[in-house]
Amino acid sequence: MGARLSSNNNKRSRNELFEVSQNEACKRQKTTSTSFWDENPLLIPSLPDEISFQILARLPRIWHFNAKLVSRKWKTALMSAELYKLRKELGTTEEWLYILTKSDGDKLIWYAFDPVSQIWQRLPLMPNVAAGDGTRRGLSGLRLWNMVGSSIIADAIRGWLGRKNALDQIAFCGSAIGAVDGCLYVLGGFCRALAVNTVWRYDPIVNAWSEVTPMSTGRAYCKTGVLNQKLYVVGGVTRGRGGLAPLQSAEVFDPSSDTWSEVPSMPFSKAQVLPTAFLADLLKPIATGMTPYRGKLYVPQSLYCWPFFVDVGGEVYDPETNSWVEMPAGMGDGWPARQAGTKLSVTVDGELYALDPSSSLDSARIRVYDHEDDSWKIIEGDVPVHDLTDSESPYLLAGFLGKLHVITKDVNNNISVMKVDRLNRVDPNPSTSSATLSESTQRLSDIFAVPSDNIWQVVASRSAGSAELVSCQILDI
Repeated sequence: MGARLSSNNNKRSRNELFEVSQNEACKRQKTTSTSFWDENPLLIPSLPDEISFQILARLPRIWHFNAKLVSRKWKTALMSAELYKLRKELGTTEEWLYILTKSDGDKLIWYAFDPVSQIWQRLPLMPNVAAGDGTRRGLSGLRLWNMVGSSIIADAIRGWLGRKNALDQIAFCGSAIGAVDGCLYVLGGFCRALAVNTVWRYDPIVNAWSEVTPMSTGRAYCKTGVLNQKLYVVGGVTRGRGGLAPLQSAEVFDPSSDTWSEVPSMPFSKAQVLPTAFLADLLKPIATGMTPYRGKLYVPQSLYCWPFFVDVGGEVYDPETNSWVEMPAGMGDGWPARQAGTKLSVTVDGELYALDPSSSLDSARIRVYDHEDDSWKIIEGDVPVHDLTDSESPYLLAGFLGKLHVITKDVNNNISVMKVDRLNRVDPNPSTSSATLSESTQRLSDIFAVPSDNIWQVVASRSAGSAELVSCQILDI
């Protein structure tokens, strides 16, 4: 992977920063093309290739870049789909954390973090995704307008709502981010005045971006989620005659066949029962999040008229029945919201978590959804999130290595990756709970078992300067 960065930027060691371009890698391979390794017909001398393949499948991913320089045969083997299938069979796959940042000049940079070696790597820059008129014109001579949106709507659509010409001045923004089948995806967005349907995929095996089958509908600021190894896309906005128009449509991408299929549109049932035509025209329904949970997709929704957002619960998609139903009332009403009504959440080990930033300016609380009594419970201990008000995207949530992680920026402008090993629920309304006395006693015992000021641990950090957090994804390959 292009550049490698250490977890400590001030020490020049095996983890020190260095750049190796693909052209340089090719030159190095050419100079060693007549080496012993290339002349030998076997991957490893004196070993059958079947055994050598088993050895390579156990090699940590962090060393794949250097291993590809050994010979052409090693490079071919390490970039083959068969090797990664074998890694799954052997249980040697590795989870890496991928973080997308945006600099002051709207330049997007992806970073990958290996938790075993504690090494950060920088991914290749995303290629040009759209031309000035919203259609693809090839890769040469086009500049990538790197304003891929985080899930935040606030700054990007400020002043756009109800204006016909404002989007003409925007180069590119509002893409959604997703991950499925070991690859990262960047979907849609606005290019100048048009909502595009382009989809770009990053494959870590070949360390490159490529364009895949586009969505059937051009959309920006849509929400993504993964179920059954398929990538679902719902909602978002497009440009209508009066400004931005919300989308109810949904579709699903199957990476095994590189095809998109239609999904029934969200009913937006709460938006259909507004008391007057004036309110129906004024308040626009929009999907503010999407999370896979218990085999279904949960989509919280809001009615907006900038700068006001009104929570109206949400809807749930069941892939087995291929239909939408209304979200449980307690889940929708209590779902913690980030800026501009956006609701960020993550499922870890079967539990649905969300971060509630409303407690104070320099800390937040984690909430977990209890599906049995349809309520959100507070998790003990504050999350040290710095400057919630100044950043467009002050924090991200991830389910990484089976643990809940919060990614944020600390007081020194470093990206800080924090994990919690044990989460204890605090029932804010014990009298309304259906738990027995013994169960309540056990909960109280669990609460006081671990000091609340020690539950969050910083497991990785790196300098970010003024760059903003945009999104994070997990790949297990």
